[in-house]
Amino acid sequence: MAELDDRTVKNVENVEKQQAAARDATHWAKAVSRLRVSEVPEGAINLNVTGKRLAGPVQGFGKMWQKTYQARLPRATMSAVDLVATWKQRFPDFWPEGNNFYGPLTGIAPGEVALLNMTLPGRMKLSTGVMVLYADEESFTLMTPQGHMFAGWITFSATEVEDETVAQAQVLMRASDPIFEMGLMLGGHKQEDQFWVQTLRNLAGQIEPAREVDVDVQVVCVDKRRQWSRWTNVWHSSAIRSAVYMLGAPVRGRRG
Repeated sequence: MAELDDRTVKNVENVEKQQAAARDATHWAKAVSRLRVSEVPEGAINLNVTGKRLAGPVQGFGKMWQKTYQARLPRATMSAVDLVATWKQRFPDFWPEGNNFYGPLTGIAPGEVALLNMTLPGRMKLSTGVMVLYADEESFTLMTPQGHMFAGWITFSATEVEDETVAQAQVLMRASDPIFEMGLMLGGHKQEDQFWVQTLRNLAGQIEPAREVDVDVQVVCVDKRRQWSRWTNVWHSSAIRSAVYMLGAPVRGRRG
């Protein structure tokens, strides 16, 4: 009888593990070979996204960096789960001015693809996108496609530490090609840091508008090597393709 009871307990544990794994699987995007944008919002430019493959740090060219940005808020103002829910629901609202995130109507959900129209130094406009790789109540992760400024992913999360709620954005990336690697060396890293610092300040300002929250920045070079075999990524460069698209605007206008 005891043996039967032990067997029953093990079966129950196995079922619970399978159910937990199934629930966890719903938080991950399904495998895709190439990205597809289901609907293009008004004002967005669908360039350098449709038909592209995803690109993680392994597929990038430049040095590998891990950048962590944290903003601390009193825990009494908002819990970690509520902060992540707010972040996902209003994600585009917290981006710095001049940069647009065009997410799907379904919001931040696994497998959804969003378009990005961004402003680079010199007022150059760049069009690219991201896919939601993972999303649950505690965090969500965006992954970049071929041609993006960097190859990697960005994870947004919140945790409760003693009497504080810590909002965090963490980037693991390599510059996608030699051109973007040079751009990072010539001020791109600083601009990216400013972008995420301002994003966290905008988020914190909505939760606690009475004071300006300091943002802690930690930057670690995980791998100093450049992957020269990936120099051909320049073929997909969103910077080059966006520049060509912008130069062709007068011609498209006359045809229109």
